[in-house]
Amino acid sequence: MHKRIVTLIFSFLILCTITAQEIDENYIKANYNKIEVNIPMRDGIKLFTAIYTPKDISRSYPILLNRTPYAVAPYGEDNYKSSLGNFKEMAKEGYIFVYQDVRGKWMSEGVFENVRPTKSPTDKKGIDESTDTYDTIDWLVKNVKNNNNKVGMYGISYPGFYASAALVGSHPALKAVSPQAPVTDWFVGDDFRHGGALLLFDAFRFMYTFDAARSHPVDNTKGPKGFSLEGKDYYKFFLNNKNIGDLKKNYLGHTVKFWNDLQKHQTLDTFWYNRNITHHLDQVKPAVMIVGGTFDAEDVYGTFETYRQIEKQNKNNNNILVVGPWYHGGWVRSDGSSFGDIRFGEKTSLYYQEKFELPFFDFYLKGKGSFKPAEANVYVTGANKWYSFDQWPPKESTAKKYYFNTNNRLTTTAPLAKEAFVDYESDPNNPVPFQEGIITERTREYMIADQRFVANRPDVLVFETEPLEEDLILTGPITANLHISMSGSDADFVVKVIDVYPDSSTAVSAVNDKVVMPGYQMLVRGEVLRGRFRNSFSKPEPFTPNTITPVSVVLPDVAHTFKKGHRLMVQVQHSWFPLVEQNPNQFIDVFQAKSTDFIKNKHRLYFDKEHPSDIVIQVL
Repeated sequence: MHKRIVTLIFSFLILCTITAQEIDENYIKANYNKIEVNIPMRDGIKLFTAIYTPKDISRSYPILLNRTPYAVAPYGEDNYKSSLGNFKEMAKEGYIFVYQDVRGKWMSEGVFENVRPTKSPTDKKGIDESTDTYDTIDWLVKNVKNNNNKVGMYGISYPGFYASAALVGSHPALKAVSPQAPVTDWFVGDDFRHGGALLLFDAFRFMYTFDAARSHPVDNTKGPKGFSLEGKDYYKFFLNNKNIGDLKKNYLGHTVKFWNDLQKHQTLDTFWYNRNITHHLDQVKPAVMIVGGTFDAEDVYGTFETYRQIEKQNKNNNNILVVGPWYHGGWVRSDGSSFGDIRFGEKTSLYYQEKFELPFFDFYLKGKGSFKPAEANVYVTGANKWYSFDQWPPKESTAKKYYFNTNNRLTTTAPLAKEAFVDYESDPNNPVPFQEGIITERTREYMIADQRFVANRPDVLVFETEPLEEDLILTGPITANLHISMSGSDADFVVKVIDVYPDSSTAVSAVNDKVVMPGYQMLVRGEVLRGRFRNSFSKPEPFTPNTITPVSVVLPDVAHTFKKGHRLMVQVQHSWFPLVEQNPNQFIDVFQAKSTDFIKNKHRLYFDKEHPSDIVIQVL
């Protein structure tokens, strides 16, 4: 008995040592073998792939595949990653980890295509990202020793798109897929276009290096250098380069393909339609877990839209949604205890990793444990708690309408005045900045930033409720319905939904019950619509000057509680610079617009009985 106790204690100490051991390159080298291979695709192109297999060969392991355009570095079979999987703890869980440079990127052969279109099912000889994934998995299960013939796939952002593509005509061995903040629709809501308007700052900075041409496969030590701006004032830089065509000519000669595509396809034509992977998610067979963050500056749209389309097109799907209070990839790139000035009082990312991602892959790839999550698992900020729902948006949610009214008020009662409006002017030479101070970077924290820095500008309209008498829980998309007239023939419409903290000592933190940020105007959600696309993204229409016109702006889903005593605020403006390119306020080709074509626009927003303006929210 004594010997048995000693043995148990010794085993426990060893376990504690392993658990406490830091996951780094030395740990990976000690526990994994690495090989690099070039896997042939059906058209003969070979894709560079790094494979990490456990040194313990006493059992078989499932494969976790990550396909990326961002390099599988470090290259060389003697050079190891410092962690494996989406977060360091995954390296202890017993998987075969596989990383692949996608076609045309880094060390893989072929030609890269941005968000490569999915081929027609009748095209038996064509290739796309789904066929490359199928061929990769087929090779892996046949050639990698000690695999259990089960494969999982995951990816954040662009790799999230490749995870979604894997669901199209999926390989039988593919059992579990987690698209995370997946790139989904580059015209309507993800990354570089929102509501048809170009997200200038992100597109310029990202594509400056990402879309640079290469003549042959290269490793990560030879990649192009990023754009460097003397003075670091991007507001001034883009204001002095309003002409997108000149910006391309003067700064982007080495990476013109993306910009040429933008110029050729300024509407939602077949070019953009064919790049929307959700059109093909109609026969999904693997288990799916969509993951994203409500404060994701890049792909919050893609998270909700991918989940929505899988639900819509697959009656018997096995598809769940997990959304937390995270920036882009924050569920594995931080502990999730805070974001910007907002504190949550718990490590939401660690909760996700332990309760969702590891159990998801363990269950479907190893048959380990019992994974029975809710259909939609969403962290609601403000209240700062996880909610479990049977669907998303929750069936318990109901639409609630707040009307714009006189005296800058948002009310639940419709306006009764025969005539009520506000006149104001927007000036392309003095656009509304998207974040405070000298803009040296596009911060991720702008997604929740205090909006007081623009609230007093004459070109920013502000409407707010009285202090709320009870908590207001928003769960779902938001739609702003505006009645406007203007002197120009086009304009952008930016709508922001804001949580206004009380000015008095009643403002308390859910963390420590102390006064926090009196009067803080927390951005909950903002979105832009290029006005010419108000009726169709495919068929733009000019505005008739000085004619009352309805415009609806759809904002991505939110999950936020406006606490009792707070106010619900809506801000309406016509620039968000330089996050969004400037609209010349004329129905002309933006790429061809000269500096003199950017004219002031006189606006009138109506909120009377015949022409009400309102915002519709989904309230739990």
